[in-house]
Amino acid sequence: MISTVPPATIFIIGGLLAPLIKGKWKSAFLLLIPVVGFINLINIPEGTHWVVGFLGYDLVFGKVDRLSLLFGYIFHLVSFIAILYALHVKDDVQHVAGLVYAGSALGVIYAGDLFSFFIFWEMLTVASIFLIWARRTKAALGAGYRYLLVHAAGGLCLLAGIVLYVNQTGSIEFGYIGLNGPATYFIFFGFGINCAWPILHPWLTDAYPEATITGTIFMSAFTTKCAVYALARAFPGTEALIWIGALMTGFPIFYAVIENDLRRVLAYSLINQVGFMVVGIGIGTHMGINGAIAHVFNDVLFKALLFMSMGAVLYRTGKINGTALGGLYRTMPLTCIFCMVGAASISAFPLFSGFVSKSMVMDAAGAGHMKVIWFILLFASAGVFHHAGIKIPFFAFFGHDSGMRPKEAPLNMLLAMGITAFLCIFIGSFPGPLYSLLPYPCTYEPYTMPHVVGQTQILFFSALAFTLLLLSGIYPAEMRCVNIDSDWSYRKGGRLFYYITDKVFNGLNRASDRVFVGGLAGALGRLSKQGPQILTLGAMIPLWSTAGSKGKELQDKIERTRAALQTGTSPVGISAALATIFLVVVFLLM
Repeated sequence: MISTVPPATIFIIGGLLAPLIKGKWKSAFLLLIPVVGFINLINIPEGTHWVVGFLGYDLVFGKVDRLSLLFGYIFHLVSFIAILYALHVKDDVQHVAGLVYAGSALGVIYAGDLFSFFIFWEMLTVASIFLIWARRTKAALGAGYRYLLVHAAGGLCLLAGIVLYVNQTGSIEFGYIGLNGPATYFIFFGFGINCAWPILHPWLTDAYPEATITGTIFMSAFTTKCAVYALARAFPGTEALIWIGALMTGFPIFYAVIENDLRRVLAYSLINQVGFMVVGIGIGTHMGINGAIAHVFNDVLFKALLFMSMGAVLYRTGKINGTALGGLYRTMPLTCIFCMVGAASISAFPLFSGFVSKSMVMDAAGAGHMKVIWFILLFASAGVFHHAGIKIPFFAFFGHDSGMRPKEAPLNMLLAMGITAFLCIFIGSFPGPLYSLLPYPCTYEPYTMPHVVGQTQILFFSALAFTLLLLSGIYPAEMRCVNIDSDWSYRKGGRLFYYITDKVFNGLNRASDRVFVGGLAGALGRLSKQGPQILTLGAMIPLWSTAGSKGKELQDKIERTRAALQTGTSPVGISAALATIFLVVVFLLM
């Protein structure tokens, strides 16, 4: 058997070595990393591997089972596709960050203990933030800082939960946790931030569209999917996830419809699709978990395909707003076709990948007699067709003619999109191989008459509604604006907080400066300067008067003494008299 290593090490070491490889060998080296990683992965048997003792605990870097294996397969596959798509990029920062990011994601899913899991979890943030900053724009810089602050807060929350949990249980094993105390709620909330739960989600729609063209491909695949994996491992069957996931599928539709930036539309649709996964995990049945994990696999592919097509448009035109695009099908026909395959897949058209996994989650909700949840998922399925299935290809490639005639995407981009489009169609047409990899035995049959007819009706009625709304002028017009949702709380609220803290705390600083620095300290300074004069003259004037000094003679002595004190000197007699007075006072006090 081939000697194996932890899957994360191949990507992380390969990424760190990437800048050292120059010339024509660089592309081959980059593509070889996920290939070698996949060969390594398929030779790792199920079980626990690479256990390292640390401070009395066992760190496990290889917990391999059917759940982690499926995530490992798709992470290797999308890494190869993303690297192929990014071969034209000459920026080593992006190559290093992308590979370390992918390696960190593999470290998360194969971690068998909470400590190593947390380390790789934080590495996800550190690596991915460079994919945002690498775009080197003011908007990317701001989005990157906000992304960092949100994930730092989430990481602290997760760490607090882990410390409390280990203190309570004495175990660092990463397995089923469940909601049963403050520690578990901290962990649950920490996972939720990376999962982009409602209200906690704006980091995703803020940062992903500002990342580099290739960076967005990596980011769409790893952070949220690692959070879905963590929930599936630690909180399956948690009822709260059903309602959280249902909200995730619904609310992004309203924002995506009015959004002008097409990559931000896809960011909202990513939250929508993750919602289906969260619902499946919350249901917790074998069908629910299988549907959620199958949808992870498919979503990584069709979402990457959609981001790649929009990335190609941005690369060739420099524009990504729906108001600035249109008519590109004339000179970018292949990119247009690949985008439409991704749109059909995310919309769950029969014979495309989304259909064979999304329907499984909906059937799991139906089998559990969750009528409200089922209707929300049905509404979300129709809504995603509006904003991702129709809006994206329509406004980018059709719609009004923008007058732009860019070249077709580069060959490496077309190859990456072509491979992904083929997989979307293959999995949608022949779901058996995917079903055979799921965590639980799967006998689900998606291609039944009720499934096909029902989904087709939803799609056709959605298309009809879009057409009628567009022709009647009711459909929200594409506007050149920036839409914000709950991120208002830290975009506007953050400024208010800064203003209040500036007035309160800096006001206290200024008042303290006036009172203590300008007032008390100044008074002490003047006293230290004039005090010796006052004390000396106060002691000597009575002595001179007793000795018979009066009138002008007394005034002359006072002036000479003051002048001497100002120059830092004093008559020897005066110094001796002061010393005598000081000793008398000390003696009396004792």
